[in-house]
Amino acid sequence: MIDPGKLSQLESGQKRRKIALTLGALERDIDGVPEKGCEYNYKSISRQDYLKRLVEIILKDPLISSQSSDALKSCLEEKPLNEKRLCNLARNTMLAIIGTFPAEWDLVIAPHPEIFDEKGVVKQREFYSQIYVYAEDIRSPFNLGSIFRTAEAMGAEKVFVSPLCVPPDHPKALRSGMGCIETLGYEVMSLDQLEKFASEKELPIFVLETGGTDIAKFPFPKRGICIIGSEELGVSPAALEKAKYGCVTIPMKGLKASLNVGVAFGILMRKWTESLV
Repeated sequence: MIDPGKLSQLESGQKRRKIALTLGALERDIDGVPEKGCEYNYKSISRQDYLKRLVEIILKDPLISSQSSDALKSCLEEKPLNEKRLCNLARNTMLAIIGTFPAEWDLVIAPHPEIFDEKGVVKQREFYSQIYVYAEDIRSPFNLGSIFRTAEAMGAEKVFVSPLCVPPDHPKALRSGMGCIETLGYEVMSLDQLEKFASEKELPIFVLETGGTDIAKFPFPKRGICIIGSEELGVSPAALEKAKYGCVTIPMKGLKASLNVGVAFGILMRKWTESLV
């Protein structure tokens, strides 16, 4: 948390970014799931008054719309004050001013178990046993981070990455992974090592690629490994060869018939986990 007085003295651009980040941390604290080290701990001012001070700074921003200003003022006048609603409204107002609009992870704050290791990483999580994904040669750190986030959200046990993948600890991957890379964990494996692992665990391997079985008709296994390929080249011939269980395809009607690999993986994980219920 940053002292409101110091925030007021920052340059406009830096001030807006700091306020948006601070409100995100504050919203987590209000929900009772603060990130380690970001808990509200000011003793000289209550959290509610701290939030009001931030909103007062936002209301003075020359770029705030009249609609957003009226909404914030109305929320401030509510008795009793709804901290979470005011915080969320203030944060979204600031994101709109910055030009960055909230995505799904900005709107839904998932509860985390109160079990962390010494670095603040969650040690326990619910997942579907032996549901794995193998990311083959994903070169975009943003896409790789997105894959980890989806895998964690949908309950995959673990992510394996090929040696030619961008390193999961790349700063941009960590940023888009929103903490899921650290929480989920990963292991670097070659295709041969993956095949050996699958054989030892008696796990089927299948791929997400064009030209396969419609995802609506694909008989998803109760446990197994799904290989997803690179953004440009898709799954390699060597990976296709090891996918004895089959190939699943997402049918499309668009002229481009193209999906971002992270989006495609999200669709697949939703269908796979539906089949496990």
